[in-house]
Amino acid sequence: MFFNDRETIIRLTPQWKGERLPDGRPMVSADILRRMRNITFEEAWGPLWNQGYRNNWECAFKATSPGTVLVGRAVTAVMVPRRPDLDEALMDIGTKEEGYRGFYNQWVIDHLVEDDVVVVDLYDKLFEGTYVGGNLSTAIRTRTKNGGAVIWGGVRDLQQIAEMDHFQIFYRGTDPTGIGNCVMTGYNMPCRVGQAICMPGDVVLGTISGVIFIPAHLAEEVVVRAEKNHVRDFFGFDRLKSGTYTTAQIDRPWTTPMMEDFLAWFKVDPRAAEYQHLTWEEELEQARKADETA
Repeated sequence: MFFNDRETIIRLTPQWKGERLPDGRPMVSADILRRMRNITFEEAWGPLWNQGYRNNWECAFKATSPGTVLVGRAVTAVMVPRRPDLDEALMDIGTKEEGYRGFYNQWVIDHLVEDDVVVVDLYDKLFEGTYVGGNLSTAIRTRTKNGGAVIWGGVRDLQQIAEMDHFQIFYRGTDPTGIGNCVMTGYNMPCRVGQAICMPGDVVLGTISGVIFIPAHLAEEVVVRAEKNHVRDFFGFDRLKSGTYTTAQIDRPWTTPMMEDFLAWFKVDPRAAEYQHLTWEEELEQARKADETA
């Protein structure tokens, strides 16, 4: 195998210990993907930044459906300017040895599955750099159901794409020309998108703020931390409005009495109902330490 090689993908993502898709990409659960849709760009960014992932987001995009959140598992493609001998060699490998049909972008799109997001480094190319138009966008939408695309390059048929419901593409610009004068050197390999690096199987979160690529092995942690922030904010706003606590008390580590107050609220408040899967042992231990230093 040369393109989309399962063993290579597994070797490049060793920190993922869970189930994998047939192509070897980490299979972050559908439940985590669903919950990811409810968090903000900044909530995802914080845990990654704190763990040293400082090249995982890019904000310089246009969107075909502004305001629509995009979430899914990354399928990556790396394109470079065409060189005739390289193009001939890669086409021979792809079509004669591996059975792909059509142009390079079709190879990727024809093999997408549910919840995939195509992530493409098209080196900011617009003229003959339109990775998708109306037809291929329809194919992405049909195959992925909830997915879409992130393209560091162009699209065409923008009016047709923008009219598709529940579909989102982040892109750099438009051009009427079709894709050409380029070759694909990587399919499900590390992919540069502007200042960011995306790996196959990363969870893609695209919002009005930008696009962030969340390593599969950190996806659940990112979601849980965001959900805890949400529900703690509900409680904190209530207690600030009632004058129970000061802003200084809410913003610093909570003491054990505050945590006990929160947990009692957490059990009965309707806004906390969807967060009952969360546990709070870590926060209780932090509260005990806050008691010691108070």
